[in-house]
Amino acid sequence: MTEYGAKPSVAIVGFGLVGRVVALELMAQYQLTIFEKDPQDAQTGAGTLAAAMLAPLAESVICDQALAEQGLKSIAMWPNLLAKLDSQVFFQQQGSLIVAHQQDRGDLQSFQQRLKPLKQHRAESVNQIEIAKLEPELGNKFSQGLFLPCEGQLDNHAFFTSSYDTLVARGVQFHFAHEAKIEAGKVNNQAFDWIIDCRGFGAKQDKPELRGVRGEVARIYAPEVKLQRPVRLMHPRYPIYIAPKPDHQFVIGATEIESQDAADITVRSTLELLSAAYTVHSGFAEGRVMSLNAGLRPAFVDNHPHIDIQDNVISINGLYRHGYLLAPVVVQQALSKGLL
Repeated sequence: MTEYGAKPSVAIVGFGLVGRVVALELMAQYQLTIFEKDPQDAQTGAGTLAAAMLAPLAESVICDQALAEQGLKSIAMWPNLLAKLDSQVFFQQQGSLIVAHQQDRGDLQSFQQRLKPLKQHRAESVNQIEIAKLEPELGNKFSQGLFLPCEGQLDNHAFFTSSYDTLVARGVQFHFAHEAKIEAGKVNNQAFDWIIDCRGFGAKQDKPELRGVRGEVARIYAPEVKLQRPVRLMHPRYPIYIAPKPDHQFVIGATEIESQDAADITVRSTLELLSAAYTVHSGFAEGRVMSLNAGLRPAFVDNHPHIDIQDNVISINGLYRHGYLLAPVVVQQALSKGLL
């Protein structure tokens, strides 16, 4: 345990999105040791594959109002969290645009009816002229849509890189490619003042009630496409999102597939994602496919985050498809139990 005068010791097990947020919040006051089962350069976790959209209003269609309100609070926390980093990470809050082709107008109307009002934030119906003002390159494509002004996004790849570099510079100890076992308040028989379990779906062996929710995404380099904000296209099977990132990159994905299959992305999904993106903007036809990936998000039966505390072990899990939206506020709630 901690010697007199030394910083209290904390082990963080799992260095995905939640583990990084925890580490950034604690790095100034605690001596941190991080255990991660994957290699340092692995790009397989849900946090690296996500579009990192911050969309509480759009997500209110499938979650309860309290969770969406937490998302609004969390968005306001991201700038302060990113300010802890040694290098700048792209972040914006310019809203998101929901569009539909004429034949899918009913899906757009259904989506609008299921939106929940969040304090002063509501969806705004937009016509072709208003769409063109928001996204000039889409004005000739769509005559109907919704604008959700409170929403935003960040660059998850830059966040992962900068958070690691920042923590290394602060003297945090790392153990990559290291399977950590939490038992009797210790990690691999090593004692710590606190242990924060951030393993996500990797904790399923200890939490059999966890399930994986599959997400499939394409990352495209498309210099001919100029979009300012995330765009969601109403689709006969599920909404398709297009999230612009720096350097002409775009993350294209679908919201979720109820499957625990962690295999590579399917041909069907690839064709659906890329063809849907092409119908939004023809410039994607000349784009370059940088990656095609699939991953599992951790979720419990209620699709809510769970914080569990047993002695000196705090477990944070089950952020479902709301990882970037909820991570700052959920981590703050967890750490307020004893560390902050």
